[in-house]
Amino acid sequence: MTTRDCCEASCCSTTASANAAPSPEPQAPQDADSARDAIRDGYAKIAKGGSCGSSGGGCCGAVTFDPDQLARAIGYATDELHGMPEGANMGLSCGNPTAIASLRPGEVVLDLGSGGGFDCFVAGPKVGEAGRVIGVDMTPDMLTKARRNIASYKAQTGLDNVEFRLGEIENLPVADASVDVVISNCVLNLAPDKPRVWREIARVLKPGGRVAVSDLALVMPLPESVKTDVEALIGCIAGAVLVEETRAQAAAAGLTEIRLTSKPQYINAMTDWQDPLYQKIIASLPANARPNDYITSLDVEARKPH
Repeated sequence: MTTRDCCEASCCSTTASANAAPSPEPQAPQDADSARDAIRDGYAKIAKGGSCGSSGGGCCGAVTFDPDQLARAIGYATDELHGMPEGANMGLSCGNPTAIASLRPGEVVLDLGSGGGFDCFVAGPKVGEAGRVIGVDMTPDMLTKARRNIASYKAQTGLDNVEFRLGEIENLPVADASVDVVISNCVLNLAPDKPRVWREIARVLKPGGRVAVSDLALVMPLPESVKTDVEALIGCIAGAVLVEETRAQAAAAGLTEIRLTSKPQYINAMTDWQDPLYQKIIASLPANARPNDYITSLDVEARKPH
């Protein structure tokens, strides 16, 4: 087992505040700012401490795999990982959005919650010299890490087509109708105001632009035993919403051609590798139940109408 003490358990407990009960008029919980501040602090510790890879949140203690092992398990190709700037892959992925994005040369790609730049550096060669990849992250320490990785990316690829901007995904520092593709990897579940994130996605997309997001979602509500016993450790799982709620939020933002695909590989890997977070969840579930009965990695594809 590999142990990486990236941050305290408080990093995980704070994301539970993002799990507000849905209301007829969805809105951000009153403590949204404090939730963002706490998440920002937790991810700053990850950025300073290196890769973690626990449960998509990366801040819950010991893990039994390395980030590249996780990346391969959820569909990243070996050549995508080869030459990746050191520390860019911190094991925070729960899917591979670049695989479902069908990126083309010359496109402008926006990565929400770009962290150390992992998916941006995967996307860069796919869009080529004529394309552009913009990463947005609200954690200054992550931004510093990602920007430091640009030099290595340039040396490996000869490309100068990736940039990183400081900002919240509910308030994207990106112009209207300026992006061809929005990607994100296990980040939307952390947002206290998810409907607003979807509206921002729709705003920045060009007409005909598309969405390719990998995230955690709930197949069915978590049992009270899980929410009661391990809410402080669930991290981004605590902020996940039901699959159909994700569909409704994207549709309400005006997106169409919405396709949701459940991908069990991530949850199965975390369970099979006996990740401590998922072992804790298993201990709180009803007899013979498994985490993937409740939680899934979800690929979300959608398009902004012309």
